Amino acid sequence: MARARLGRWREAAAGLALGTDLSTDLGAGIGTRHWWLGLTSCLLLCGTAITLALDVPLIPAAGRAPLTPSQREALSGQFIAPLAFGGRTGATTRPDPALVVPLAEIPERPRIELTARTVRGRSLGATLKRAGVGASDIDAVEGLLRGVVNASAIPSATDIDLVLGRRETRSMPRPLELMGLRAAFDLRVAVSRVDGALVLKRIPIKIDSTPLRVNGLVAGGLDRALRSAGVPASAAAECRRVMGYVVDMQRGVGKKDRFDIIVERDRAETGEVRYGGMVYAALDRAGKEKLEVARHKFGGRQEWFRQTGESARKGLMRTPVDGARLTSAFGMRFHPLLAYSRMHQGVDFGARHGAPIFAAAAGKVAFVGPHGGHGNYIRLQHSGGLATAYAHMSRFAVKSGQQVSQGQVIGHVGSTGVSTGPHLHYEVWLKGKPVNPMTLKFIGGTQLSGRDLNNFQGELSRLRSLAVTGADTPEPVRPGRRPA
Repeated sequence: MARARLGRWREAAAGLALGTDLSTDLGAGIGTRHWWLGLTSCLLLCGTAITLALDVPLIPAAGRAPLTPSQREALSGQFIAPLAFGGRTGATTRPDPALVVPLAEIPERPRIELTARTVRGRSLGATLKRAGVGASDIDAVEGLLRGVVNASAIPSATDIDLVLGRRETRSMPRPLELMGLRAAFDLRVAVSRVDGALVLKRIPIKIDSTPLRVNGLVAGGLDRALRSAGVPASAAAECRRVMGYVVDMQRGVGKKDRFDIIVERDRAETGEVRYGGMVYAALDRAGKEKLEVARHKFGGRQEWFRQTGESARKGLMRTPVDGARLTSAFGMRFHPLLAYSRMHQGVDFGARHGAPIFAAAAGKVAFVGPHGGHGNYIRLQHSGGLATAYAHMSRFAVKSGQQVSQGQVIGHVGSTGVSTGPHLHYEVWLKGKPVNPMTLKFIGGTQLSGRDLNNFQGELSRLRSLAVTGADTPEPVRPGRRPA
């Protein structure tokens, strides 16, 4: 009887368990009776857990004080944080004051290697003294250099490599062990200490003195063509000035003419380049005579001569201002400021403010100063009843009574007096009457002959045979035309 009753209880419990499965899958059989029972069981369990959690009391704990800056620095090695927020690798070891022993004096380096640089206005000795070299060593270095190079001629911004040795006491300067500098373009010197004494060693630098030869098309202007072809600015200015002796730079040079120029050039094996003066220039003019000038030593000084041996400096310079253009011719014209026609007794050359103005010929300065509407004005008196005048200058470069040579700078372009802008008003007077500078012709000048002429012609042939080493300016192609 008891066994039968126990069996019925087990069957009822098993049936209740099957009907109330707590692990119901709420994703399957949605909406069925079994699914609703599972959802109800889930909500009851969640509610019971939340109710019990609200009754659990908090565990009391003591608050921690914020870290001090020193504590934060000490613990920064253990931070798990980016470097920007204080994290770093490794812990910081703080020194133990009990183990630190102060030094009696700061130890010195056994030798010091440094580079000093010369400055304009400061002598070589002052530069070495500023670098820490002793007075006795400076005197010894200057004595060694005296027979090799002029110490005062060493250019500014020259680097001097120095090695200073160990000194016996702090009150004494360090001894100079080694010094090296570029004493000249073709020479480097080294001063070293051998057996207690300073010894000089010369280190020659190989130099290639092949001149720079450039030729090309004049095109938009001789000055622009020269600079575009890589000719140094000083040589380009000299070319304009010298060619101004033999040709009118405003009307005598065309766009289809070709230029040829040779400039002194030295190239060191260390890579530096040094340019000298112009030695040859030529203009191959379309349909006109080719003009050539070359530098030749005559009478103890360098002069410019044409290919025929005739001096280039004769008569007047056609364009006595650097980088100018003809803006107003000689003769009657309507004055832009006075608003009426009157005789224009000279020619005007437009140029940049401050451009140098040259003496058109050798002579004496007869007048310097303000001259009415001419503004700042210079008048030169030449031989043969010839005089030239220069007006509207910004400043003067000569004084009254001074003797000037042809091509010498006498002033600079300005816009003083009655003027519409920076330009040079240039006048030529012959026996007290104004004449047109562009049509005035002169003869005379030095003419080479005999051995001098033969030497000049040989030098000219050598210059003509030099290879072209510079860039050539191509002739521009006009729209609608094919290059030949």
